[in-house]
Amino acid sequence: MGLVARQTHGRLKIKTTAQQEEERRKELEKKMKLYVAARDVCFSKRKEGVLDEEALLLTQQLLSSNPDFSTLWNYRREILMHLETVREEDDLQKIFESELSFLESCLKQKPKSYGSWHQRGWVSARMPRPDWARELSLCDRCLSLDERNFHCWDYRRVVVKMSGVAVDQELRFTDRLIGSNFSNYSSWHYRSTLLPLLHPESPEPPSPDHQPGRGSPPPSPQTNAHRVCEEQLLKEYELVQNAFFTDPNDQSAWFYYRWLLGRAEREDMISCVYVSREEERVAVGFSKPVHAQSVGLMLVLDGQPQRVEWRSVHPRLRHSPVWVCDLPPATISDIGNEHNLTVHWTEKHTHRDCALYNGRTESWCRDSATDQELFRSELSVEKTSVLQSELTSCNQLQELEPLNKWCLLTIILLMRALDPLGYEKETLAHFQTLKEVDSMRSAYYGDLCSKFMIENTILKMEYAEVRVFSISDKKLSTLCHLDQLLLVTHINLSSNELRRLPPQFSMLQCLEVLEADNNSIEDLEGVYQLPKLEEISLKNNKISKMEDLAPLASCPKLRRLDLRGNPVTQTASIQSDIAELLPSVTDLLL
Repeated sequence: MGLVARQTHGRLKIKTTAQQEEERRKELEKKMKLYVAARDVCFSKRKEGVLDEEALLLTQQLLSSNPDFSTLWNYRREILMHLETVREEDDLQKIFESELSFLESCLKQKPKSYGSWHQRGWVSARMPRPDWARELSLCDRCLSLDERNFHCWDYRRVVVKMSGVAVDQELRFTDRLIGSNFSNYSSWHYRSTLLPLLHPESPEPPSPDHQPGRGSPPPSPQTNAHRVCEEQLLKEYELVQNAFFTDPNDQSAWFYYRWLLGRAEREDMISCVYVSREEERVAVGFSKPVHAQSVGLMLVLDGQPQRVEWRSVHPRLRHSPVWVCDLPPATISDIGNEHNLTVHWTEKHTHRDCALYNGRTESWCRDSATDQELFRSELSVEKTSVLQSELTSCNQLQELEPLNKWCLLTIILLMRALDPLGYEKETLAHFQTLKEVDSMRSAYYGDLCSKFMIENTILKMEYAEVRVFSISDKKLSTLCHLDQLLLVTHINLSSNELRRLPPQFSMLQCLEVLEADNNSIEDLEGVYQLPKLEEISLKNNKISKMEDLAPLASCPKLRRLDLRGNPVTQTASIQSDIAELLPSVTDLLL
């Protein structure tokens, strides 16, 4: 037992640690009783609708010891709003200034108190004469003490917006913070929000050899709103390279560099319209997931608006990049007639046209992934040269730091920015190294590699101008960009590491043949209401129950099903069960 010595009346007395702990416990208990009693008084006053200065003082005492008591901040705001109705402007100014002083003391005690920062923003916005310069100075002081205080960063953005601080001034602020500490992730992030405002990319007319497809909407003025002009990008590459060469293991600069290499947010647009005579169905693809029933989607056929019901391709997808509707019977079924369709996205003031010519059973109008710069932006000669130089530098750094995961990942991103197909072999090798040096994130790297391989396969398919998507034996662990496969008729996913066909798989509205042999698939949820699907091969997977096959019953044309090598085939009544579940299947292989 520990001992503590102290002098009492000239004589040394010994107090044990246990005695000290008991005294502290009693003191804490006493304080807690006072705190609870004061809290109960506050609750009682609020319930009775008392909004006086005594309640203001009482909440101040409580919040001084616990600034994260949200209910008390709410009560305090109610009192202040009441005072706004009964006090003159000068009095209110003094009350709010006093509130700011109180909040400053709360923030000194707890700099990351959400309630205190929220209250400060609320007060500053309601003050008759706010002192934004003082607020900006407060943010500077707080960030000098803790550069990662994200509550303060959020408040700073409010102050900057309300006070009209120039964007270039804020960019210089990030220069200063980054210059003093390359590891300041918050400053890098803030910089990424400022650059598109200060150095936006100017929209350019399409080149003669890169015209949008027939029926494409005119370019939107917002297309380039989130892109940074090339001149500034090249300067940023140099800045961030200095950072990661200074400390290769710090993640902040690498993340920022990844943002620089990324693509801007896609423009809101209708990317594809597909129409089928046989199903008398229209499918519409968007540049992002939307809720078609709430964004205002209108179909016009031969100049006449149609009353149709838009639905997502799967009940689980409330927001989806692909929506479908059925036309009234016999509307377009006569193959001798020509029809013109227009789909209007009224919320975004954009539309897309599609012509169904006589003698044709289907038609579509779409922008390819290349047209949309979906996976890779077009590079100028200068930018290509700079990125090639950056790749050389990163390769040199990787030789010095062979186990640096950030460097390896950045090399992959540079290769994809420069030539995703040309560097495919090297990309796969680097992903394998990443899985070895950062084994705890091997699943993430596997999914990212799958994403890149799917992107490459989409590009190859489009260059070949075919509707067959084959990506077998690539160690795929996940599926993505399925909205880009709306027009695919034949897909081969065999010999990968897939465990499920997710709800997004139902976006393949033109699919006729599905091959997915030699995976680990146990979930077929996405094979749902595919109107043209006729053949499915699922040999050597992990489908174990009849319930796993239930989604297939929604595919009306399914004729051939190969389930050899699946546990479900060991079920005694498998043949009769499938006949009952899937009466359209005439060629069953078990």
